[in-house]
Amino acid sequence: MTVTWVILSLALLTLLLAIVTVRQGTIAVLTIFGKYQRILGPGLNFRIPYFERVHRVVSIQNRSIELDFQAITQDQANVYFKAMLLYSVLDSNEETIKNVAFKFVDERDFMTALIRTIEGSIRGFVATKRQAEILSLRKEIVESVKESIDHVLESWGYHLLDLQLNDITFDEAITKSMAQVVASSNLKAAAENEGQALLITKTKAAEAEGNAIKIAAEAEKIAAQLRGQGVALFRREVAKGMSEAASEMKQANLDASFLLFSMWTESIKSFGAESTGNVIFLDGSAEGMNKTLREMIAMQSLDRND
Repeated sequence: MTVTWVILSLALLTLLLAIVTVRQGTIAVLTIFGKYQRILGPGLNFRIPYFERVHRVVSIQNRSIELDFQAITQDQANVYFKAMLLYSVLDSNEETIKNVAFKFVDERDFMTALIRTIEGSIRGFVATKRQAEILSLRKEIVESVKESIDHVLESWGYHLLDLQLNDITFDEAITKSMAQVVASSNLKAAAENEGQALLITKTKAAEAEGNAIKIAAEAEKIAAQLRGQGVALFRREVAKGMSEAASEMKQANLDASFLLFSMWTESIKSFGAESTGNVIFLDGSAEGMNKTLREMIAMQSLDRND
């Protein structure tokens, strides 16, 4: 009975040792006496107990790592990079998994080689460029690194999915000088824009003033013409009225001097009613009136003789 229980216990232990569970997204590498034997996919698997051992579990999922390193440009400027590296196993083929499992002693050694390879590739590219060019060459740096290390990573069983240069900085002195250059350029551009704006403003103001003067001159011209036409019309109407008045006086057998006398008195009345402080000297005597009438009759006689 005891032997039976021992045999059953050994059988159960053997069965338990034969069961291997592989997580999703990973592949197990088995060895016998240290030599590669086969690979196991995700899920429930069986192995030869006591002989087949799990040498390593390889993840075929995407993995990332952050890099922080320094490079020197052609003109001896220090450039500091912060990058994010995204990589994965090339594929799940047996040969690829064997490369991943046996190329390096462990994951730590692989990471060291990967980081140093990336840093070396970027340093080599930066060393051929000047400090002023680096910020505009972010895309070119990434493309150069991918081109130079893709075949190396493939020989290790890996593939570089993406490399992002998240931050590129310089020494404090260089950063300050770059900021001064940018500030100077902005001030220059602002001054040029301000000068152009001022020129446009003054030009538009001069054009507006010229147009205003032109419009005012044209308006004054038209006003002067209208004033002249008004004066001429007034004189014509006055002459017409005087002519009609003279004709009516002739029909009434009255002397034209009465018309002149009436105009004279109306003028004096208008002077007195509408004057505002001006002094007008008139000879109000009978002799002065007779003198004025004689002069007006004489002027009328001259007009008739003409």
